[in-house]
Amino acid sequence: MLDIRATLIPKEQIPALRFPQEPVSITMDQRRSILHTLQVATRLGNSEHGKCRILFQDDQGLKAVETTIWTYDPDNIVLKYGTTIPVSRVVSIDIP
Repeated sequence: MLDIRATLIPKEQIPALRFPQEPVSITMDQRRSILHTLQVATRLGNSEHGKCRILFQDDQGLKAVETTIWTYDPDNIVLKYGTTIPVSRVVSIDIP
């Protein structure tokens, strides 16, 4: 379910966003959940081209994007065309 405070955006808008350096304020349990879901969503994206919903925060507020995750590293989630979202700015990842 989309957080009502979040603005749903197309993935093509992500390169124009600005991300602060400091991580979003979430618990360690939430961070672990994000990392676990990130692994599952990446497998889903690569094997079935399945989409997930990423809830994240840029310098303007809460945003959401529905997209396929191609890969990730400790710092960034990589989407189609090399678009990235900093892992430290992710609030949640939901797989429908």
